[in-house]
Amino acid sequence: MQQWFLYIIQCDDQSLYTGIATDTDRRFDEHLNTFLKKGKKGAKYFYGRKPLEIVYQEIHVNRSEASRREAAIKKLTRTKKLLLISSR
Repeated sequence: MQQWFLYIIQCDDQSLYTGIATDTDRRFDEHLNTFLKKGKKGAKYFYGRKPLEIVYQEIHVNRSEASRREAAIKKLTRTKKLLLISSR
């Protein structure tokens, strides 16, 4: 069974992006390539923002669980996201 990861990326404008993937390194590179206009597989969010680093990750047993957690984190305020990141 394939593991899924929930991740949070910090961008150059200090914003936080939350997503899920089976390979976070590959996904980060796709987002970075979108910013650099070298690829189109990354999220549109990165058209004007440079992803700097993955600042948080969680492992989930399936896509459904990871998606539910992603939705819950996206509803959090920035302050609560920062608390989550600092708690790891």
